Amino acid sequence: MNLNQQPHMASPYAPPQPGYQMYPQPGYGAPHPTQQYAPYNGHTSLYQQGAPPAGQGRAPPVSGAPPVSASDSYSQYAQGNVQNGPPSVPSQPQRPPVSQSYAPATVHPGTQPTYHQPYEAPTTSVQQITGHMAGMHIGGPAPNLAGSTYGRWSLVAVGFGFITDRSFPGAAQPPVSQPSPYHSVPPAAAAGFPPPGGATVTAPPRHPGMQGPPFANQSMSAPPASQPNHTGAGMPPGPPIGGVQGPPPQPGLQGFHPQQNGAFGQMRPPQSGYAAPYPGQQNFGIQPPPPAAAPPAQKRLDPDSIPSPIQVIEDDKANKGSEPFITGVRGQVPPLVTTTFQVKDQGNASPRFIRCTAYNMPCTSDMAKQSQVPLAAIIKPLATLPPDEGPLHLVDHGEGGPIRCNRCKAYMCPYMQFIEGGRRFQCSFCSCVTDVPPHYFQHLDHTGRRVDCYERPELHLGSYEFLATVDYCKNNKLPQPPAFIFLIDVSYNAVKSGLVAVVCEELKTLLDHLPRESVDEESRIRVGFVTYNKVLHFYNVKSSLAQPQMMVVSDVSEMFVPLLDGFLVSVGESRVVINSLLDQIPEIFADTRETETVFGPVVQAGLEALKAADCAGKLFIFHSSLPIAEAPGKLKNREDKKLVGTDKEKSLFQPQVSFYGNLAKECVAQGCCVDIFLFPNQFVDVTTLSVVACSTGGSVYKYSHFQAQTDRDRFLNDLRRDVQKPMGFDAVMRVRTSTGIRATDFFGSFYMSNTTDVELAGLDSDKTVTVEFRHDDKLSEDTGAFMQSIVVTGCYAYRTVLSSPTKNVRDVLVNQCAQILACYRKNCASPSSAGQLILPECMKLLPVYLNCVLKSDVLQPSAELSLDDRAYLRQLVSCMDVAESHVFFYPRLLPLQKLDVEGDALPVAMRDSEERLSRAGLYLLENGLNLFLWVGSAIPQDLLHNVFGTASFSQIDPNMVSIGLCLPVLDNPFSKRIREIIESIRAQRSRYMKLMVVKQDDRLEILFKRFLVEDKNSSGGASYVDFLCHMHKEIRQLLS
Repeated sequence: MNLNQQPHMASPYAPPQPGYQMYPQPGYGAPHPTQQYAPYNGHTSLYQQGAPPAGQGRAPPVSGAPPVSASDSYSQYAQGNVQNGPPSVPSQPQRPPVSQSYAPATVHPGTQPTYHQPYEAPTTSVQQITGHMAGMHIGGPAPNLAGSTYGRWSLVAVGFGFITDRSFPGAAQPPVSQPSPYHSVPPAAAAGFPPPGGATVTAPPRHPGMQGPPFANQSMSAPPASQPNHTGAGMPPGPPIGGVQGPPPQPGLQGFHPQQNGAFGQMRPPQSGYAAPYPGQQNFGIQPPPPAAAPPAQKRLDPDSIPSPIQVIEDDKANKGSEPFITGVRGQVPPLVTTTFQVKDQGNASPRFIRCTAYNMPCTSDMAKQSQVPLAAIIKPLATLPPDEGPLHLVDHGEGGPIRCNRCKAYMCPYMQFIEGGRRFQCSFCSCVTDVPPHYFQHLDHTGRRVDCYERPELHLGSYEFLATVDYCKNNKLPQPPAFIFLIDVSYNAVKSGLVAVVCEELKTLLDHLPRESVDEESRIRVGFVTYNKVLHFYNVKSSLAQPQMMVVSDVSEMFVPLLDGFLVSVGESRVVINSLLDQIPEIFADTRETETVFGPVVQAGLEALKAADCAGKLFIFHSSLPIAEAPGKLKNREDKKLVGTDKEKSLFQPQVSFYGNLAKECVAQGCCVDIFLFPNQFVDVTTLSVVACSTGGSVYKYSHFQAQTDRDRFLNDLRRDVQKPMGFDAVMRVRTSTGIRATDFFGSFYMSNTTDVELAGLDSDKTVTVEFRHDDKLSEDTGAFMQSIVVTGCYAYRTVLSSPTKNVRDVLVNQCAQILACYRKNCASPSSAGQLILPECMKLLPVYLNCVLKSDVLQPSAELSLDDRAYLRQLVSCMDVAESHVFFYPRLLPLQKLDVEGDALPVAMRDSEERLSRAGLYLLENGLNLFLWVGSAIPQDLLHNVFGTASFSQIDPNMVSIGLCLPVLDNPFSKRIREIIESIRAQRSRYMKLMVVKQDDRLEILFKRFLVEDKNSSGGASYVDFLCHMHKEIRQLLS
């Protein structure tokens, strides 16, 4: 099969279709009808090496597991009901060819799976032993890469922002895996199968002094068989940890081997004698075999035997957390975002500013298309640096400005080659030769480098700042200090919820902490104030006034600013008048009965004020309801859940009117950034309102059903961080690449009026821009590929994440993942059994992370999630950096009962699965937006007393933290340490996370379990094990 084709891929996330199984929903509350299916011989039936032609008889298997009873409920390739011991076996199951679709069996309404002991390791039926990759032992033949097609993949080292990698083209390679701590003694191998074997993996040998892939004039010999690309066999198994022994061998059980690098599952050889898997399907002209006797109970597949994100994270911390990361070393991959490390800039950009999806790039576009690996960079221009790395070096070239290439306008960097004694330099991006200005000339040493190389940051650092001249400023003049304008909704809902009083009270102190050039200087930012409902109220707070003055604009169809002098003022000069205004606003509107609001004229008012002052700035809009009043930008309630899951669903996530898109363009032209704080009680059309924020580099914050008493802390912490964080205005970013690749697509919160310039009315330290690259020519293996990002700000296009129905997006992602892994299997891995799942070492976590994305609220929301919440999450994800997107899709779960109060280290995180939870445990889960503290019902009394100050589990009040910042402040080391951890986690994220205490079996536990992403969820999302099985099936179909 041509791997570039896009065949139909069976998706575990698609809605029920003819021929596919449907997901039974786990029961919470009253039972409901579920679709029941007859057995399909477990998961192994998906991976048989082939099906016979119709009518060809097959002998019964030598040994096999009996079927699950017909009463057991299965989701699409899910485990279904699990019980202890073998079920009764009325008849031998039937199975189809691998490629045959599933057909539903008889419906048994009113039945659901029974879940026993939800917090212990679940048991399983005998049928599912075979079903869960029964032959999928973590072993198999060792790869003989000398005879493989490894040499087809030419790897190109990439520099200046791209750090080279040494693995499969297109992915950063994690550290070499250590022997898995999750070992159990494997049972004896079944007859006809190779004996179990573990693998001690070592890094491949490299040529002395060689860094990164070989150059064009060097031979690329195949790595030895011990290379950790995928599994090897015949090696001694790793020792069990802590002396823990596995279960005794079971008759007929195929052994599960310790985790190794990439190979998951030596499947059973082709079994014959299977008929159709479900009632109603054809039997290929043969009679079903007689019932088989049930063998003894067998052990379920241990989830610890499949790749663990936690293990990879801990390996990376151990291997890369102790030494500084040197950016100039060719072939070195940066540490993971979960690792604390120090960066030493020696020529390539710090990974804090640029991270790439691939550190090896295919030489040709054909190879890139075949591999299907996306080539992209996530750029965070104003990333916050840790104290030990200090601020970036500032370069001032005087009136002439920075040194650049004459042709492509690339800026001076360590990869520019000086020639002719230093009088000229050759551009590393376009190879053009440019004369060196006389004032910049310097002699070269015997190696061809300038003698002042280490005295000039631009000649030896991958990241630096330069002082822009007036030529880089808008209209060729230096910018004015920016302005902050606060626009407060004073309609009935906003006043009643306490929002107006909270905002006004906070601003009186927050205005003392506006951004400034240095700590000793007073902020140069000017401020202005507007309140609104159906009309707008402007306030004159000039320092010479005794009291503030209000001016009302009731004609909102043609918005204008009624005053110029006194609207935008310095906080220091007008402090008394501003405080008086903020005291009076809640009193003025305390008895309002106006419920309708406008929104478009509010943005117009702030924009016109900035135009009148001839400056850039930011609008802080505090809004509470759908703008239904007669005015430009009026909206209607279009929330229609009937469209969810249909082809028309995408219309719900497109702006309702074009007014706000046009308004956003005007804001970008002026350098007007818009931040929106929403406080809705019902539908407000986040999709439409957020267009202005997403196009101007702004942010959207949402606080549903806001109440001052319970939501005050979350809102105020977000507001403080938003006002105080480093910010640039009226910025333009351009990404330049060397010959052979080009930037084609851009994602994030910005506007683009052409195909090259990313225009940002505002750019803060949390914002990222993702850039996708494609080939336009063949790359050179000698020089590699270079990328340079430049952001010019005047002072110190929004692309939607999804433009198709979510079902189509899920199918495309599953398809591309299968294409990537199938391509690796076909071109890089040594020949092996088709029943063996082989994953490249650098991509062994791709299935688990993809599954987390597919079942997230972005792509597969729960029924309770509103359209506004979905739109909010979409715009939030579009500009997340790598660290926040990682924890958003795979939350961090910390077992606090293992906390060492004497040390500073956190306990090792756990995998996100319910079976990992202990009834006697205390767990903290965070995903960047939410914090949960899960309390087991059997928690020890001393731990209970130290954390909650109570004597029993029943006395814990889940709402205790609703009115406070944190847990009860108790005088003991454990309480103090837990509160420190919570505050530390909050400080790492861009949004303040409200803590929710979840008691075991409490109503909030349903919400908590949704973030245990390795389990099957209530919306139909597959478990990690099930999805891995599904991916194996798709890979085999592609390769067949």
